[in-house]
Amino acid sequence: MPALKYIVTLSALVLLSVASVLIGVSDLSLSSLLSGENATARLVLFEVRIPRTLALVFAGAGMAVCGTIMQMLARNRFVEPSTAGTVESAGLGILAVLLLAPELPVSVKMLVATAFALAGTSLFLLILTRIPLRSPLMVPLVGIMLGGIINAITTFFAYRYDMLQSLGAWTTGDFSAVLRGRYELLWLSLGLTALAYAAADRFTVIGMGEAFATNLGVNYGRVLAFGLVIVSMVTAAVVVTVGMVPFIGLIVPNLVAMTIGDQLRRSLPWIAISGAGLVLICDMIGRLVIAPFEVPVGTVLGMLGSAFFLYLVLRRRSRAA
Repeated sequence: MPALKYIVTLSALVLLSVASVLIGVSDLSLSSLLSGENATARLVLFEVRIPRTLALVFAGAGMAVCGTIMQMLARNRFVEPSTAGTVESAGLGILAVLLLAPELPVSVKMLVATAFALAGTSLFLLILTRIPLRSPLMVPLVGIMLGGIINAITTFFAYRYDMLQSLGAWTTGDFSAVLRGRYELLWLSLGLTALAYAAADRFTVIGMGEAFATNLGVNYGRVLAFGLVIVSMVTAAVVVTVGMVPFIGLIVPNLVAMTIGDQLRRSLPWIAISGAGLVLICDMIGRLVIAPFEVPVGTVLGMLGSAFFLYLVLRRRSRAA
């Protein structure tokens, strides 16, 4: 039965991917592609549509897994890269590169954004250890406040040096500019997602607390650092390639946990597949709602994620009552 569920879910993801390839302003009907007579259709297919669909799948899966890891590290269901200052820190790193060394290749920009994201996430976790957290809702509030401060610093320097428009182009969660040769960094996020699955049992253990993990012989600090590096690198790769893709790490892990539980070895593949599918659906909504124009994926996800965050808060309060 589990194998059948995987097959059905993967088949649905494949169908969503095919629909994503075929949807758009340019005509890519199956008849025009199979006839082999339309060179423009083939060009659009291999240079634009397939790279865009792969970018959507990799970004969705990677950010969903990152959200899961962060929830284990912070031991809080409301945490993910966009509610912990990670995404904003990566944006600050990109601005630093644009101001100080704009000629650097994209791979180096990603490394700088990774370093900033790692520093911002570490600061977030450090703050959590220094303040009393009387409610689980305090954790995302701390992260949102930290992200707001970092974003304010980024905006100040971008405004001061007339870089607001350039920064917006880098940080808006928009896949419309994805082309072959401009999304390959996201293959890295796929590899890091596989590494996260390899360490799934360790993440599950440290999610139960440092004392529990130490008693089981797990090196808490090492696993924590490993998780932070994965989250920072995947977030940086996504932000550098397509911009900020918010709330994937909040929506998907919570929905999967409600369905099959918290054991990462079992749930992580479902989280990755569901994250990819959700981003594909949001991208298609953005392409269709005001066609031939597009609504950025980040905007659609921001609306869905905000509503889902409120749902989680109200659900928790109703349980507490």
